[in-house]
Amino acid sequence: MKKFNTQEPLSQRFRVLCLVAIMAVLTACSGIKLAYNQGDTLLYWWLDAYVDLDSEQAPEVKQDIKELFKWHRQTQLKDYIHILTNAQRQLAGNLSKADLDADYRDIMNRTELLALKALPELTDLALTIKPEQLAHLEKKFNKNNETFRKKFIRGTVDELQEQRFKRTMEQFDLWFGDFSRDQEAQLRKASDARPLNNQIWLDERLRRQQKILTVLRKIDKENLSKEAAAPLVQGVIKDMLARMQSPEHKQFLDAYTDSTMQMVLVAVKIATPEQKAHAQKRMQGWITDFNALAAETK
Repeated sequence: MKKFNTQEPLSQRFRVLCLVAIMAVLTACSGIKLAYNQGDTLLYWWLDAYVDLDSEQAPEVKQDIKELFKWHRQTQLKDYIHILTNAQRQLAGNLSKADLDADYRDIMNRTELLALKALPELTDLALTIKPEQLAHLEKKFNKNNETFRKKFIRGTVDELQEQRFKRTMEQFDLWFGDFSRDQEAQLRKASDARPLNNQIWLDERLRRQQKILTVLRKIDKENLSKEAAAPLVQGVIKDMLARMQSPEHKQFLDAYTDSTMQMVLVAVKIATPEQKAHAQKRMQGWITDFNALAAETK
């Protein structure tokens, strides 16, 4: 039984699995079932790009991913339906900051549940990582970090604000359909009110990557047992879930999260009845898809 060991792959895996219901705005309604049904294969390919799995690791990793998706399909999708149904009610009523806070906590709790479910297999894979795979992982990290710098560090404040706003509007447009110029102006104001410091995101990214590499090197160098390695792997998972732990970075994250929620509230407040109906229809499509997925056996 083996799975994956890196914080970056873990983060991606959560988006593929746990947050697929919450972040379904990233795909068209008709694409959810297809993406989910192919998720185990896509996740394996993604992980292999980081770790460069060998012939011994690959079959067991594939089986572990398959089993995790099976568990997820059988135990988690009904909960996602509940979340989406609740979101429909919130959209039809008076959505509040407290509602969004509760939704955010719910997402994090479900993410942690998925992470801990995978812990034994993550530990098994960590025990098999070889020095050349660590070198491959570090090279992949460095390549991705350079891409991040090009996209999100280099540029003026205005350019970075504009870039961030465009990414956000892609999500809102999927939720509600097109916004008018006046609506976009209000959303742009709310977007720019969010703190902007992409260097903090990069610093945290680098810190987590170094922790992953340090843990994996320690496991390899000291030839740790599974019992000794498991707490270290769990520490990586907990660190990922906690995200920014230093006081100054945590303050930034809290402010960013709060202001992002405020932007969501603005979007809901200014949305027309037609736009809200568009969002309701999209969520109902996801509910239908998740019901169908949960009923399937695979």
